[in-house]
Amino acid sequence: MAKSIIECAPNLGIPSSPHTVDVSIIDTTATVRGVSAGLFLSPPVEGYDLLAVPVFSFLIQHPGLQRSIIFDLGVRKDWNNLSPPLRSQIDRLGWTLQVERDVSEILNDAGIDVTSIEAVIWSHHHFDHTGNPNTFPPSTSLIVGPGFKSMLPGYPTNPNSVILESDLVNRQLIELDFSVGTSGAHTFKPLTVGRFRALDYFGDGSFYLLDTPGHAVGHISALARVTPSPEASFILLTGDAIHHPGEIRPSKYLPLPADIIPDPFAPDPHPLESHYGCPGATFDPLFAGRGRPACGPVYEPARAERSVEAFSHDIDDLLETVAKLQEADAHDNVFVAAAHDEALLDHVVFFPDGKMNEFAQKHWVKRVRWRFLRDFAGAVGKLDHEVGRRHWG
Repeated sequence: MAKSIIECAPNLGIPSSPHTVDVSIIDTTATVRGVSAGLFLSPPVEGYDLLAVPVFSFLIQHPGLQRSIIFDLGVRKDWNNLSPPLRSQIDRLGWTLQVERDVSEILNDAGIDVTSIEAVIWSHHHFDHTGNPNTFPPSTSLIVGPGFKSMLPGYPTNPNSVILESDLVNRQLIELDFSVGTSGAHTFKPLTVGRFRALDYFGDGSFYLLDTPGHAVGHISALARVTPSPEASFILLTGDAIHHPGEIRPSKYLPLPADIIPDPFAPDPHPLESHYGCPGATFDPLFAGRGRPACGPVYEPARAERSVEAFSHDIDDLLETVAKLQEADAHDNVFVAAAHDEALLDHVVFFPDGKMNEFAQKHWVKRVRWRFLRDFAGAVGKLDHEVGRRHWG
């Protein structure tokens, strides 16, 4: 297979700062089953027909300021109370939902008083991210991306809306404006991080909200600094800017290694220091056999075709967002944490057992980066069922 020119990852231009936040990943106990990969990813891969859809949210704590926020809320436990149009869509698609606890319950059970959460940030308005804001007190603000208010009113005033009006009442709704940084009475410092428009949430370089349009109206992501400058490291919370790591990997900045260590097909846990690797050439059929470019990602976001729907608001904007994510993803000091990345279940510490701040020392980037390739066992002839991916179908 012909190789394209490899480029150095561009400098992201993140301002220096001694200030950090603590980031904890929360397994929300929610799963969505029966989700066709073709609704989100293109072109198809033989044997990978159903998306793995665990659902994660993130607790962000600023120890210096003693302020806490939540990025996304997963699926609400009382999902039967979603708006009727949304329930009808879920039923029509054949999806099944399983939720054991709301995020607020998970926090309370771990000794976190939810009254201490100053804001909930919705990466976007889809049901697997909005949870149930009413399980937080009215003092907790709700932060949304640009254009969100254009979708209001919600249900039932608008009987066709997938947004519940009850999620928005009796609390401050803050819609971000990346051009000026001001949202109502709130002022955030606007700047650029990499090629993303960004807002400095705490005003000290510890946590940035990123403008990542395409998947949904007003979709936003976040970048958390978890170790200080000059040896800074960051966690990039993508929301649904990607639904599978194969949308950003490989890339012209991060080509598939000649030898992938640890072997993505190896049982978990597997020593990172082991020489037991997998030849990168094993995955050549994913590219040459499917018309994908050399050193390009396995997938693109799926476009809607006749009689077939897709779940992205603006594909061209989303492709631009993906290109920007690839620039960040190529840096070893940036850990990309997608809302539905199944590989995280095997390799990171979840709330309340620990924080993600020490990901560099624990080599989580190397452990997780290529783990997604096990999803393609059938396509490349690796049919050992003992090392296959979890089945979320």
